[in-house]
Amino acid sequence: MFIFEKRTQIPVVIKNRNPKLASYILSQYGGPDGELGAALRYLSQRFAQTDKRAIATLTDIGVSVQE
Repeated sequence: MFIFEKRTQIPVVIKNRNPKLASYILSQYGGPDGELGAALRYLSQRFAQTDKRAIATLTDIGVSVQE
């Protein structure tokens, strides 16, 4: 059975809040120019390819962007 514990590996203490910086960081992950957008573009482009090496390369890039 899988048990999910929501905790960080290293305790984080936030002394000064900066909403503008937090908004920028979130846009880099989920915005149109962020990591998630890039990964989804690579993964969707693989379906238009006919060369198996190109498919494998796009899959590898799309998966490794999120790591």
